[in-house]
Amino acid sequence: MSADTPRMSEPVADQVGRAAVLRTLELEVIRRLDGRVSGDHHTTALGPGSERAGAREYQPGDDARRIDWSLTARSHATHVRTTEADRELETWVVADRSASLDFGTAMREKRDVVLATAAAIGVMTGRAGNRFGVLACGGPTLIRRPPASGRSAMLAALSALYDTPRYAGGPEASTDLTAALTILPRLQPRRGQVVVVSDFLDGSDWPRALRALAVRHQVIAVHVTDPRELELPDVGMLGLVDPETGRVLHVQTRSAQLRARYAEAARVRSAEIASSIRAGGGEYLAVSTDRDWLGDVIAFTTGDRRAALVSHRNRGVTL
Repeated sequence: MSADTPRMSEPVADQVGRAAVLRTLELEVIRRLDGRVSGDHHTTALGPGSERAGAREYQPGDDARRIDWSLTARSHATHVRTTEADRELETWVVADRSASLDFGTAMREKRDVVLATAAAIGVMTGRAGNRFGVLACGGPTLIRRPPASGRSAMLAALSALYDTPRYAGGPEASTDLTAALTILPRLQPRRGQVVVVSDFLDGSDWPRALRALAVRHQVIAVHVTDPRELELPDVGMLGLVDPETGRVLHVQTRSAQLRARYAEAARVRSAEIASSIRAGGGEYLAVSTDRDWLGDVIAFTTGDRRAALVSHRNRGVTL
């Protein structure tokens, strides 16, 4: 495209549709959070900080680089500096937009749950100077929206995620989930919070990348599923298409033995995903296209077990 070629404006209907979806998500999160969350932060204090708060005597395991040599010389006992924890939270959402997310047999598609979860995290963390950013993977390129503070910046990041098109075929090695998790430490060297939202069906070595990321950052992995991925219905001959490879498989679902084997394989796969996340130092949260995704996210964030039980019965949230 030459410099003289006029840039086509976005259709008004697309702008209105995006704004309506994001506004609905924002209002729903705010309404459901009302009275449940207090304070500006939903994680523990982050890192050692930089503001000096005092000193204490050295204990085995303390970082020798934090020894206060002047105080040590005066007191004839080894002391280390203490600092105020950094209170400004920086959150990245790593959102999987690969073709396997373009699937849903319940109330919504998995890609809708990815967007909704990102919106919930953005609303819950984007206050009091906290910064929120998005890294979308699974397409031809990695789409980055660096963390910034304020509602406008949050909505801009969510808009970029909303606008990601559907992709045919699997992602390249440079844009898959592992690539996104590997590049993130360079994008966010300072300790912060990383929320990974995916179905984790990526065949790459994402557990290794997640484990390396969790060494420095608080990592929350949100596992998005659909009920038909966990068990097959009895509907006779069923044609299944892999959205990333295009492979077509015809299955006779009237076979009870086949349905049982499928359910067991799905259970083992989900357990392996959860185990890999926890073993890598991440926190695990499961959401589904047939459940109240917002209730699950809020219950997880606030530690409200009663809300978690209610959310599994609630089917009333519509994107």
